[in-house]
Amino acid sequence: MRKPAGFRPRLAALSLSMLLALSLWGVAAVPVSAQIATEQPSGTITVSDNAAQDAAIARRIRDILGELDGYDDISVTVTSGIVTLRGITPDAATTTRLDELVSRVEGVVAIENEVAETTDVAERLSPLVDRLRERIATVVSYLPLLAIAIAAFCAVVMLGFAIARRQQPWTRMAPNAFIADIYRQILRLVTVITALVVALDILGATALLSTILGAAGIAGLAIGFAVKDTVENFIASVLLSIRQPFKPNDTIEIDGDTGNVIRMTARATILLSFDGNHIRIPNSTVFKSRIINYTRNDERRLTFDIGVAPDADLASAQQVALVALQELPFVLAEPAPNAWLSGIGDSTVTLSLAAWIKQSETSLVMAQSEAIRHSLTALTEAGIDMPEPTYRLRGMTAAAPAASSEPATTAPPARAKPIPGHGTGAEAEASLKSMVNEEREALADADLLNREGANQE
Repeated sequence: MRKPAGFRPRLAALSLSMLLALSLWGVAAVPVSAQIATEQPSGTITVSDNAAQDAAIARRIRDILGELDGYDDISVTVTSGIVTLRGITPDAATTTRLDELVSRVEGVVAIENEVAETTDVAERLSPLVDRLRERIATVVSYLPLLAIAIAAFCAVVMLGFAIARRQQPWTRMAPNAFIADIYRQILRLVTVITALVVALDILGATALLSTILGAAGIAGLAIGFAVKDTVENFIASVLLSIRQPFKPNDTIEIDGDTGNVIRMTARATILLSFDGNHIRIPNSTVFKSRIINYTRNDERRLTFDIGVAPDADLASAQQVALVALQELPFVLAEPAPNAWLSGIGDSTVTLSLAAWIKQSETSLVMAQSEAIRHSLTALTEAGIDMPEPTYRLRGMTAAAPAASSEPATTAPPARAKPIPGHGTGAEAEASLKSMVNEEREALADADLLNREGANQE
């Protein structure tokens, strides 16, 4: 039968396509490890071809692989120094190690690695199970040593904590109970680190300590940035506890706030204002601010100003006011009171007066009130005129008042004599201190300031 035209070219094209497909399938069927270039031995290739040497190379490679795990299914063929490896291995690492071992055998010219990784689940998991068993056996063998390390750790920690619980010498070394507690915490921390070093040294794992400390340092740095304000207040509390710039019930001024000190906690200093309000100031602000302590010195100066008419006898006014201050029973003779002219205005001359009192016996505000009253009375009795505002009105006329035939008589005001202790006692300050003491007793353990007997516990 005659074949149609064009049949032979189509048959040739089909045959070529089938050959190409078979070639590609053959490439794909080659193991992955065989497609990767293996590490070939280097050196000079000899001219002679020795079959005995090939047998010796094959025998040597089989002996080596027989002593190693994971190479039980490997076959070795050597021809003219070219080693052909076939079979399966548990993983890629084992295959890579196989190339390294064979390339080190003397006389090997090249390596044809046709080994593939096994896909059998049991064989893939077998090394993992073996390694797990080995680690369990190692842990079991280390149990006696681990028990000794734990016992040493507990012994060192118990000894350090027992020393930290003692009152002495920490109370004697520290200025207050808060600093003594910090000393105890430092000792506990040092004890734990020492116990950890001893335990790791017994186990032979001291290199692990640097890793632990490094991780703790990084974690501490991150936490420090996160709680920056809290850490700053705590450090300020420690420094303020050591320096003690004020004591309970001291009248102080911090950053414009004035009051009596109630307590100082680990975060803030609490004041009781003269209005009975609580003022909580962060210790970081207290440490960085200007602190005025009005109680540290019992003697305190009070000052006030009095206006005098410009046409008055200024020297006489100054002397009269000074004598009036000296007559007050609560004014101290040393330092002596003082009076001076401090300024001049449109219709007045300012006379400034100052005197010293004892805060423990006299109230500052009441003493200042009594001093002003008594000074004004003395100046009025001496005929010293007080300033009066003067205004000139233009464009207006007024009839002059008729002159009286009888001279006007005005009785001078009676001078008020100072009454000893009248209204100048420190009763208000004593009441405020009682309020502070009651609040301190309610929360005595939360106070970082010195308390009576704190260093004798």
